[in-house]
Amino acid sequence: MTKTVNHWIGGKAVEGTSGNFGPVTDPATGAVTTQVAFASVEEVDQAVATAKAAYATWGTSSLAQRTTVLFTFRALLDANRDAIAELITAEHGKVHSDALGEVARGLEIVDLACGITTQLKGELSTQVSSRVDVASIRQPLGVVAGITPFNFPAMVPMWMFPLAIACGNTFILKPSEKDPSASLKIAELLAEAGLPDGVFNVVHGDKVAVDALLAHPDVAAVSFVGSTPIARYIHTTASANGKRVQALGGAKNHMLVLPDADLDAAADAAVSAAYGSAGERCMAISAVVAVGAIGDELVEKIRERAEKIKIGPGNDPSSEMGPLITAAHRDKVASYVAGAAAQGSTVVLDGSDYTVPGFEDGHWIGLSLLDHVPTSADAYRDEIFGPVLCVLRAETYEEGLALINASPFGNGTAIFTRDGGAARRFQLEVEAGMVGVNVPIPVPVGYHSFGGWKDSLFGDHHIYGNDGTHFYTRGKVVTTRWPDPADGPSGVDLGFPRNH
Repeated sequence: MTKTVNHWIGGKAVEGTSGNFGPVTDPATGAVTTQVAFASVEEVDQAVATAKAAYATWGTSSLAQRTTVLFTFRALLDANRDAIAELITAEHGKVHSDALGEVARGLEIVDLACGITTQLKGELSTQVSSRVDVASIRQPLGVVAGITPFNFPAMVPMWMFPLAIACGNTFILKPSEKDPSASLKIAELLAEAGLPDGVFNVVHGDKVAVDALLAHPDVAAVSFVGSTPIARYIHTTASANGKRVQALGGAKNHMLVLPDADLDAAADAAVSAAYGSAGERCMAISAVVAVGAIGDELVEKIRERAEKIKIGPGNDPSSEMGPLITAAHRDKVASYVAGAAAQGSTVVLDGSDYTVPGFEDGHWIGLSLLDHVPTSADAYRDEIFGPVLCVLRAETYEEGLALINASPFGNGTAIFTRDGGAARRFQLEVEAGMVGVNVPIPVPVGYHSFGGWKDSLFGDHHIYGNDGTHFYTRGKVVTTRWPDPADGPSGVDLGFPRNH
C-alpha cells in the first residue's frame, strides 16, 4: 500500500478527500516513494474556516503566550534538526549537510519571532493638544497563507510562519508538492510545543489549492517564493482579491570580479555559489562577469575546482552535490548546455550526461561551465535553476555594472575586489536588493529583510526582518482625550483639536 502524505488541519493529520494525488520521488533513485494528497477547493475552505476560528482567540492572546510556544518550538526544532534534514534529503535530494544548513537558517527566523515583543512595541505621543494623546499600535491581520517552493522545504516556510503567528495571525501553508514531508514534521513539532489547534495548518496540492487560497475572502495576506512568472501571477491575482501580497520571484545573480580581486577566493566563491544545492536556489551565482584580462585565469581556476566536486546521493557523507528534483527538470537544465555552443558560448565543462554508478535512474547532472557567454544566449537570459555557471567578459567596471543593471532580475549580486572605493560605488550603483562584497551569496541574517528588486520581487514588503513584522501586522493610530476630573462640561466643538 502506497504511503500518503496528508493535510494538517486543526492540530491533526487529515486524510485528503479529493481523490487526487501527486507522486513524491527520491531524486537519487528516481523511484516514487510516496504520494501526496491534493486539496480540493472544499478542503482549502475547511482549512481557512479552521484557521479563522482559531484566530478568534489566538489574535487576542498575550505576547507571553505566543513567545512561550515559540521558545518551546525552537528547542524542539533544534533537537530534531537531523530528522528534518533527512526528510529534505529523501525528497529534495540535497546533501545532508546542506539540508542541515537550511534548518539552521530557518531557526534564525524562529529566534527573531521569539523576540517579537520588542518589534511589536507601539509609539505614544502625549500632550499633542491639551490633554490629548496619540498612540500608534500594530495589530494582526487574521488568516494568512504561505505558498513555498521545493528548493527549501523547511527554511522558506520558516521565513513566514514564525513571524506571522508571533504577530497573532493564524497560518495556512501550501508547500511544494514535490517534497511535502518536512512541513508535516514541522506541524507536529508546533503541536508538541503547545500551539493551539488551527493556528498552523498545511494543505497540499497544485494550482487548484493555490487559486482557492488566492480567492478566499477570509485570507488576508499571501506570502510566496518561487519563479518570476508565478510570482507575478500570485501578486496580480491576490491583489485583485484585496489581499496584501509579498511575492518573491526568480533571479539571475551576477558576481563582478575586478582585476585586483583575489582570484583563488573568487573561484572558490563562484564554485560554492553556483553549484551548491545543485544550483537550485534563487540566490545562486549563475553569472560571473570577469573584468579586464583576468577572465582566462579565473575560468581555469573555476574549472579546476568544479571538476573535483563529488556528486552522489544526498545521504552519502562523501557527496558534495546531489541530484536535481525531477527528471523533467534535469532534462531542461541539460538542454541549456546542449544549445550553448550554437548560441555563441564556449563550453568549458559539460555535465549534462553525468550519471552515478548504481543510481542510474536518479535525476543526475554534472557541473557545467560556459565561457564567453553572450547576453543574447538562453543560458544567460533564463533562470536555469541548476548547476550551470555562465562567465561573461567586460573590459571595465562601468561595462560590467551596465551589464548587470540591464538584467530584468535584481535579486542578489556580489563584487570581488580589494578596492574599497570600487566596492562602495558598486553597492550604491548596482540595481539589486541584496549585495555582497567579497561575499558570494548575500542572504541577510534573520533580523535584516530578504528581497530583491525588479522582476525578483512583486509587492512592497521584503520577507522576514522588520519588513516581515510590518507585513503581518497593520497599523492603527488612536487619539485620546480624557477630561480632567476637576473639569466641568466643555461644550461641543466640531473642529479639529487645537494644537496651540
